[in-house]
Amino acid sequence: MRYLITGGAGFIGSHLCEQVLSLGDEVLVLDDLSTGRFDNIAHLESGGRMRFVLGSVNDAPLVTECARQCDAVMHLASAVGVRLIIEQPVRTIETIIGGTDVVLRCCARYRKPVLLTSSSEVYGKSEKVPFREEDDRVMGPTTHRRWSYACAKAMDEFLALAHHTEHRLPVVIVRLFNTVGPRQTGQYGMVIPRFVAQGLRGEPLTVYGDGKQTRCFTHVRDVVEALPALLADPAARGHIYNVGSQEEITIEALAHRVIELTGGRSRIEYVPYEKAYVQGFDDMRRRLPDLTKIHARIGYAPKRRLDDILRDVIADVRRREAAAT
Repeated sequence: MRYLITGGAGFIGSHLCEQVLSLGDEVLVLDDLSTGRFDNIAHLESGGRMRFVLGSVNDAPLVTECARQCDAVMHLASAVGVRLIIEQPVRTIETIIGGTDVVLRCCARYRKPVLLTSSSEVYGKSEKVPFREEDDRVMGPTTHRRWSYACAKAMDEFLALAHHTEHRLPVVIVRLFNTVGPRQTGQYGMVIPRFVAQGLRGEPLTVYGDGKQTRCFTHVRDVVEALPALLADPAARGHIYNVGSQEEITIEALAHRVIELTGGRSRIEYVPYEKAYVQGFDDMRRRLPDLTKIHARIGYAPKRRLDDILRDVIADVRRREAAAT
């Protein structure tokens, strides 16, 4: 098998490339390096089973040629991070919806199976937890830029399912819940690498809001083991699956745990949302996935716990900071 992985030089994409190669398959990576880094996949070049193409998923002729050469597609290319969404909303919407439209049209042309990565953000402000794939979604107003990402990802899902219905395109959709691990940076607002970097420097850990909001963090290795398995299962096509963890923790408690593991020199500093982002910023109080559906389909259950994630991220940040000095 040869897979086209869009966004393959990104954090999750690079780990997915490693996973696919470990299964004996080949990878064609398409990435414009706007948020990804070639360094993330440079170590995979020597084996001869990975090829990198610099380019955008909005380039229809390029995507068409890449899709034609491959047996299946995993579409990860997207705008990422709350900060980017707040600061560059036009880029966010155009990248997500425009890029997915191009990828799906190309896959439909050649009937290539495609896996689309969506996000837990599509559940919006729903208070019905755990989140089930068939649940209603609750969105904030369009005047709050924060919700543009959730709505764009939801449109991606509608478009993918429309292609499945109208063109019989083999599509699987996954909603990722707070994927974390080595190679992720805090540049776009990701909380764990930001906390870890602050803790290792002995700086205050900046907790946004009151810190009582809860999240479930998933090790990237658990995620990338699930994605090829779902794409390979014909019975998964035309369906949406949550991919995540159910180990729930408040952001405040997470900060305390990071302080413990990074030497205990830091303190917590609470920052109002309007200071961290913009006036009127909305956030979800809880984000807990129901994993019943994916467990029934492929037996998925996360193997790695939060402390495994934190130790791996701490080791990775230390390595990168040492290499930079």
